[in-house]
This record gives sequence, C-alpha cells and structure tokens, in this order.
Amino acid sequence: MNPYDLADVRLNRIGLARWRSGHPWIYRAGIAVVEETTGREGLARVLEPEGRVLGTAMLSRESQITLRRLGYGPSVDRDLIRKRLDDAIAYRERVLPGHEATRLVFSESDGLPGVIVDRYGAHLVVQFLTFGAQTLSEELVACLKERLSPVSILARNDPSVRALEGLPRETTQLWGETPERISFREGTVTLVADPRSGQKTGAFLDQSENRLRVAALAKGRVLDAFAYTGAFALQAAQNAEHVTAIDVSAPALATAREQAAKNGVENMTFVEANVFDFLKQEDKSGSTYDTIILDPPAFAKNKQELEGALRGYKEINLRAMKILKPGGILITCSCSYHLSETLMDEVLERAAADVRRAFRTRERRHQAADHPIRTGFPESLYLKCQILESWE
Repeated sequence: MNPYDLADVRLNRIGLARWRSGHPWIYRAGIAVVEETTGREGLARVLEPEGRVLGTAMLSRESQITLRRLGYGPSVDRDLIRKRLDDAIAYRERVLPGHEATRLVFSESDGLPGVIVDRYGAHLVVQFLTFGAQTLSEELVACLKERLSPVSILARNDPSVRALEGLPRETTQLWGETPERISFREGTVTLVADPRSGQKTGAFLDQSENRLRVAALAKGRVLDAFAYTGAFALQAAQNAEHVTAIDVSAPALATAREQAAKNGVENMTFVEANVFDFLKQEDKSGSTYDTIILDPPAFAKNKQELEGALRGYKEINLRAMKILKPGGILITCSCSYHLSETLMDEVLERAAADVRRAFRTRERRHQAADHPIRTGFPESLYLKCQILESWE
C-alpha cells in the first residue's frame, strides 16, 4: 500500500531521551520543530535532533501530548493499520475466547493510540480519542468491516479528552443501526450494555474477569457499594444468601432491577443512597456483612485531585472494614491511575490500623486481559482490585 504523507517532527534532547526510554508519549516540551505538511494532518515522521528518522507517531498540534508513537518504521500505510487490528483481535481470541463482550483494541496497548474498539456480540462501539486516531478513522472502520462484518458500528466520540485534541464531542452512527440496548452473556449472567448513553462504550468491560471471580468468592450477606447497573451484584447473587446493591443514581438502579428480573434473580435489594452515608449508618446500626464490594468511580482524575481522593478511598474502606464480619471478604477497587498500587496499599493499611482489624491479601488483580498492560507505559495499568480476607 502507498504510505501516507507525514509531517516531519524533530525532537530535542528531552524528547529523544523520552523516545529512547520506550514510553510512547512525547510531550510538547520534547519537541524542537514541527514542520507543516501538505498531506494529511495527524501523522508524523519522528526525527532525531540531527535529522535521522526514529519512527512514526500520531501528531496532535493542540494537545500537550504532541506525539504518540505508532512504530519504529519510516512510514504509515493501510497495511500497518490492518496488521495492528489483526494482531489485537487475535490476542483477544487467545486470552478471552468465547467472550460475547470484549475490548478488541485498547489504544497504546495495541499500538493504535487513541483508538478504542469494543465488541458487543455483532455490534461494535468505537472511540477515536486523539487527532491522529480521528485522521485514521475511515481506514480503521473500513478494516473493521472487512475483518469482522459487524451488524453495526457506533462512534462514541463524546469523552472530554477529545476537546484537548481540538475535536468535537459527538456520537455518530457509522454503519448499520446500533440498538438502544445490547444484551450479552458474562459467564452465566446476562448483562445489558447501553451503547449511546452508558458509561464508557456502554458497559464496564474492564471489570469482567473480576466480576467472574466475585461470583466464585461471594458468600452469605453481600453488600455491593457503588453498584451502578448491578453487574457485580448479579454475579455475587449466584452463590450469596442475599445482596444489597447501593448507588446514588436512580436510573442506574432501575437498570439493575431490570437486569435482575431478566436473570430471574430474587435475592437482591436495591437502595438509592450516598454510599458514604449508607456505610456510616450501617455501622451505627450494627449491621454486618460476609462480603463487601467497593467499586467507586475515579476519585482522582488528575494529580491535583489525588490528596482528596486518598481521603475518600480511606473513608470508604475504613467504613467497609468496620461492618465486615471476621472471616469476611472485601473486594476493593480503584480505577484512578494516579492512585498507584503502592498508595492503595498504604490506604488499606491505614484503614485497617484505624479499625484495629487484620486482613490477608488473597489476590491482587487488575483490569481484564482484553485491556492489556503495555511494558514501558505505566498509564495502561489503571485498574486495581484487591481481595482481602478479614481474620481478626
């Protein structure tokens, strides 16, 4: 295939050191010169300060992250895009065979920065989050249609990060007609994705393996805090005596009720409440649980929010530990990248010390395998899930 026309971007010494470190992002401070191009915007040939070609990258002239590495070759063409897609899909077929809902492309972790492709059965939901990804969107969609023959493709290009790239926030039907709701199986449970207005591309696929683990571990009286549409709660309900699902969102709980009914699950109660307030009240009333699930939204979306987030994570874990029975299981999660595993350990240690309880760490888990963690790219490890057992 003919290569695309590329702008030449010359790095300075800062950018060169960053490139050689293996990290796929080069910030504006690492750029010496960005040449104008008569070709397509959004793609670049990356040069050393002396002019030797280092590789190729997606280019954003507006974002602080100016370059996102595509590869070490000198050019970009449709064959490269097709190969990246084929490699990503083949990886999912190896690590998560038979999953009806799967993330097929996870941005930098699959060598396609800013590109998200999620499959819900015969339907695809895509996101093009960077200028370069948007530039390649037509080729990517054509390759997806050729490779997967989907019934529909919906572009959920509404995340706020697109504004940083100078791109509009919008949802667009690219192929076929995507249903308002899409049912899919996760283990023995049927869940529902809301591709147009649900979180992410319609469902939290990154927690799929953790939810299946909870289905095996949950016991007795279960509390699912920040339940959203009840995916964790439904998995837990398979072996639990009873599950209480709490969320502050009435619409989310309405969907949780619908999903419970669809699965024939009757051992669940739904409570619309602020989780922090609910946990305090349960402690005051003397209520206890055998299993508690904490899957809060990201408390720290940037470094500036980290201090407040640490207080929030400690508070919810402390409250949960106080109402967990001896021998009980606490499944606690954080999707805040800025809360590292080390910081999460410190939060849990302080919370346990304050309530004078001892816990064993049974498992350390992360996002599902279809959201792979790329070496040299710590930002790809964002989801932490610890399974703790109270023994004192």
